[in-house]
Amino acid sequence: MNKTDGVFLKQFSLIIAGLAAFTVVLIVYSYFINDRFYNDPKRGMGEERDKVELAKAQARIAPVGGVYAGETGLAAKAAAEAAALEELKKNVPYGGREDGSEIYAGLCKACHDTGAGGSPLLQRAAWAARIAQGEETLIRHAIEGYTGQAGIMPARGGNPALTDGQVAASVRWMLEALK
Repeated sequence: MNKTDGVFLKQFSLIIAGLAAFTVVLIVYSYFINDRFYNDPKRGMGEERDKVELAKAQARIAPVGGVYAGETGLAAKAAAEAAALEELKKNVPYGGREDGSEIYAGLCKACHDTGAGGSPLLQRAAWAARIAQGEETLIRHAIEGYTGQAGIMPARGGNPALTDGQVAASVRWMLEALK
C-alpha cells in the first residue's frame, strides 16, 4: 500500500468516526429534549397525552357493527336495539314541548307542504278520506308509520326521538289547520 492510500484511509476513518460521534451526541441530545418536553406538566403532556392518544386509537379501531348468531345473538341484538332507542329518547327534540305547530314547522312541513313521498298537502280536499278514518287512526299511523296506495308515512315522521305525545300534538294541529 502506498503512502497516499494510507493518508486517505486515516483521514476517511477520522471523518467516519467524527460523524458517528456527532450522531451519538444528537441522539443523546434529542432524548433529553424529548424527555423534558414530553413530561412537562405545564404543556399538558405525559400521562394525560397518553390517555388521549389511547382513546383516539380505540375510537379508530372500534368495530362498526356486530355479528349476532343464534339465540344469544338475537337477545344481544334486541338489547342493542333497545339501548340505541333509549339513547335516542334521551335527546327528545323540541325540548320535549308538545306544540303541534312547532313540530309541524320543524319536521312535518318538509313533506306535507311539498307532497314528497306521496304525502297529502295540508289542504282539506286531500285529507277528506283520511279524516273519515278518525283522529286515533291518523295518530297511530303517524306513530307507527303507514304505507298506503297514495304514499308513505314514515314512523314518527322519520324522527324516532319524537314522543307519542309530540306526534299526536302535530297530527291534532294539522287537523285543526284543515278546519
